[in-house]
Amino acid sequence: MAAQSSNEPVMSRKRKRDGSNGETEEGERLGKIPRCTVGLKNPAPFADELEPADKKPYQRVTMEEAKKGTPLHRPVRVYADGIFDVFHSGHARALMQAKRLFPNSHLIVGVCSDELTHKYKGFTVMNEDERYDAVRHCRYVDEVVRNAPWTLSPEFLAKHRIDFVAHDDIPYSSAGSDDVYKHIKEAGMFAPTQRTEGISTSDIITRIVRDYDVYVRRNLQRGYTAKELNVSFINEKKYHLQERVDKVKRKVRDVEEKSKEFVQKVEEKSIDLIQKWEEKSREFIGNFLQMFGPEGALKHMLKEGKGRMLQAISPRQSPNSSPSRDERSPSPTFRLPFFSKTSPPPSPPHPSGARGYLISEDDDEDDDEEEEEEDDN
Repeated sequence: MAAQSSNEPVMSRKRKRDGSNGETEEGERLGKIPRCTVGLKNPAPFADELEPADKKPYQRVTMEEAKKGTPLHRPVRVYADGIFDVFHSGHARALMQAKRLFPNSHLIVGVCSDELTHKYKGFTVMNEDERYDAVRHCRYVDEVVRNAPWTLSPEFLAKHRIDFVAHDDIPYSSAGSDDVYKHIKEAGMFAPTQRTEGISTSDIITRIVRDYDVYVRRNLQRGYTAKELNVSFINEKKYHLQERVDKVKRKVRDVEEKSKEFVQKVEEKSIDLIQKWEEKSREFIGNFLQMFGPEGALKHMLKEGKGRMLQAISPRQSPNSSPSRDERSPSPTFRLPFFSKTSPPPSPPHPSGARGYLISEDDDEDDDEEEEEEDDN
């Protein structure tokens, strides 16, 4: 329960005077800021901006008392120092471990100045003000000590009322010492933390150096001058030429990708057209067979038409016995309006209304008989 309550914010810290519009006024620091342990709304204050601690002599807590949990008004004051150049997740994880060492803790982070860092470790990417500001915006930090010493002296520990010093357990050789935390470990004030493998400031700088040309070309494209990047005139032209070549490569790659997409679309459409053509061809072949096939509709139509034609042009069958003269049907009559043997009086009108003589086959036979009789006489 104590560990859970220690992670909850007790009160928010306030280091700048509120203006009339609700915003804090930059650049003004009026008076000292009350001490507090945890706050997640504002940046961590600097140690020299805080009100002085109680005048009572500071009595350190033991490791057992710290692990058991101290009263809320008496947090365990843990100190962690470093350079914190190019602040990254490895730094944040180390500070998180230092904050969680004890149920009720107050984390003080010391950041070394540029002078000390350049003297003992080397040149930094970020200046000291940038490194101070990066650390104080980490959520696990309760207080920041600017211009922290390289080696912790008893006076410094007493001034800041430090109970324990948190750092990874690997011996840190610097400033002519095999381990600058050796006297802290001997005093029983050392609380070890674990390093985060795979990330460090040196690793990040190594990546930048390894990909130097890429970053230089990128910054030149963004508008930085060669002078700002410390690039010679020849290298500047080389980088511009490389950038143009890369643009051409990207365009060629884009054209290839677009052509592949076009070919793929054409293939898909051709497959669809082939499938549709096959479907239509099957339908056409089926209709053709229904019409012109061996048992198609056209064959039945031709058979039916042929039968009707034969029936129309074939003569009627004659009867077995010839009919008698009386039974014969009258021969067809026809009219000769301008031809006759004599000029008999006009015959009465035919019932059919036709004028002239009606000559039939019977009349011809009578005329022949009369001519034969005359010849005999």
